[in-house]
Amino acid sequence: MEEAIFYDTLRQGLWVAVVISTPILFVALMAGVLVGLFQALTSIQEMTLTFVPKLAVIVAVFWVSMGFMAESLSTYFTDRLIPLIEAM
Repeated sequence: MEEAIFYDTLRQGLWVAVVISTPILFVALMAGVLVGLFQALTSIQEMTLTFVPKLAVIVAVFWVSMGFMAESLSTYFTDRLIPLIEAM
């Protein structure tokens, strides 16, 4: 396998990983900022207040975007990796 094909496949795989993880990371960031703002405004420093809402939002977004993630990964594998494996 040529180096260019290897690095291009690796680059595309990393890009798929970034695209797949973006919705969850963005929502976790927004939930963290909102909870932090709420804690700063109300002076409530409860540790579970930061963990439970973020976990709930992350699970909800994961549940909603699971189809998109599976479709993206299967497209990457069928379009990119399986032809490379067959060519070897």
